[in-house]
Amino acid sequence: MKITIIGHGYVGLVTGCVLADLGHKVSIIGRNKDKLEKLNNGDPIIYEPGLKPILKRNLASNHIEFRLDYNSVKDSKVVFIAVGTPPNPDGSADLSAVIEVAEKIAEHLSDKHFTVVSCKSTVPIGTNQMIEKIITKKAASKKIKFATASCPEFLKEGSAVKDTLTPDRIVIGSNSKEAIEILLQLHKKLPGKRVITDLQSAELIKYASNSMLVTKISFANLISFYAEKTGADVKTVLTAVGLDKRIGKQFLGAGIGYGGSCFPKDIKALIYMGKRLKIDTSLIESTEKVNQQAKDNFLKKIIDNARGKNIAVWGLSFKPNTDDIRFSPSLYLIDKLLKRNFKITAYDPKAIANTQKIYKNKINYAADQYSCLQNKDGLVITTDWKQFITADLKKVKKLLNYPDIFDGRNIYELEAMQKLGFNYYSTGRPTIKQNK
Repeated sequence: MKITIIGHGYVGLVTGCVLADLGHKVSIIGRNKDKLEKLNNGDPIIYEPGLKPILKRNLASNHIEFRLDYNSVKDSKVVFIAVGTPPNPDGSADLSAVIEVAEKIAEHLSDKHFTVVSCKSTVPIGTNQMIEKIITKKAASKKIKFATASCPEFLKEGSAVKDTLTPDRIVIGSNSKEAIEILLQLHKKLPGKRVITDLQSAELIKYASNSMLVTKISFANLISFYAEKTGADVKTVLTAVGLDKRIGKQFLGAGIGYGGSCFPKDIKALIYMGKRLKIDTSLIESTEKVNQQAKDNFLKKIIDNARGKNIAVWGLSFKPNTDDIRFSPSLYLIDKLLKRNFKITAYDPKAIANTQKIYKNKINYAADQYSCLQNKDGLVITTDWKQFITADLKKVKKLLNYPDIFDGRNIYELEAMQKLGFNYYSTGRPTIKQNK
């Protein structure tokens, strides 16, 4: 099929590259000429494992292109909307980009064939019906044949290519049988359970999924608070809890909370919708509260126990295997530490460039994880990159002024830290303090 995708962020770009790799002809529309030029030259702009070779392969085969204009819409069988829906100050989703795109789609739809306009952006319930009304009104003078559909994505940054190629489920929500059949055909080569439903249910499935994952993360952090007060080891506790097949081990890790482009904004949007619908949202609101407490508790450990104010930070991205720093807990911690006159030198394998746009000269950046430690008064770990997990800890100890590690991701074992002579502050586990 010929497909058009509006938006070249994590969702639009990964979806487009995978669909092109499946043999479809994909046009991706953006509005930044410089970025589109880089994409057409094989630079994916964002860091996502496995994305660059797929992009280059499909550029070479002419299965994918990047453009400023909307002319590809008229020849496309499916048009996906994959633009950002960031939170407004009141928590509601900002749909301005979705509305703008819907109006432009309406101007370019062809009256020669049926087109599916499908939203991949995470949007509040009723948004796809709004898109339908916008297109119908805007294109009233043309006899276009189209239907809207909700086809939410469930990819995780850091494994987005794999998640798109091997999905657990493909959700298709529409009131049009023809639209459903076209989207089923489009995804024919992909595995995963097909969930066919109405527009509203498909829109809610995305929010419900993210809310459940956030609840598991915040539950894990809540249990870590109990563990710290009682001397229990939260890793042992949650490992045992996760062995229950009814619960599962995924997203049951205690730490400094969730971040990224999806969880924070989607939870805020779900709370906002709930209040509008007069639903008690206290359960979901509690996940936000615990997430904030997890960050603040860890911050207090640093402030109360650091023996100097010249510290190293390992990790800037909100999770490993991505360069995304949106709502990253590390940035919250850095902001608070800077206000307390800490001097910070940071290292991250992929996210330094994005962080420099925010902090400029307020913090220092290291070329590698070990030079980051030279003559520092302690190490703060905020992202569990593999190279941090496998670090040479004897070398770490030699480079630091004091053998103090504040681990917000629980990446090291207590016994090893005790044996190596570190003062080790983790989350939900006993603190290791040497007798000196």
